[in-house]
Amino acid sequence: MLLSKACIYGIRASLYMAAMHEQKRQFVPIREVSDSLDLSFHFLTKILQQLTAAKLMESYKGPKGGIALTRKPKEIMLIEIVAAIDGNGLFTECVLGLPGCGHKKACPLHDKWAYTREAIQIMFNSTSLEEMASKGKRMNLRLSDTLSMEDLITSS
Repeated sequence: MLLSKACIYGIRASLYMAAMHEQKRQFVPIREVSDSLDLSFHFLTKILQQLTAAKLMESYKGPKGGIALTRKPKEIMLIEIVAAIDGNGLFTECVLGLPGCGHKKACPLHDKWAYTREAIQIMFNSTSLEEMASKGKRMNLRLSDTLSMEDLITSS
């Protein structure tokens, strides 16, 4: 897996929040997100703390509290979520984990990986939460084993 489990969950939770943004819901309880996406509440809370520290989300305590995106979904790119949780190593490090891998001391996959990671970086840089949430809704794609984007929209 190129992305950590935490990063994947962070992207899924961010997509959930983008869908809620369309529904004009400001703060969404973390428990609702974890239950809807079938994710561990405690693990998701730690992930959301990273997204909050990166100023991609904000939290509000209290009876009407929860989490919310700090910007419109069209303004948040996937690369920001990846960088907040996994860092930028995916775009700079050797796929085999070898230190100092480069043109002078390349690993067997260096040339192919350099091309692939550049393509992944371009994709993450140019893909917004809004684009993904809209596509998910339009094509009835899923965010969990049981929850599709359409289910999400109709259940809120």
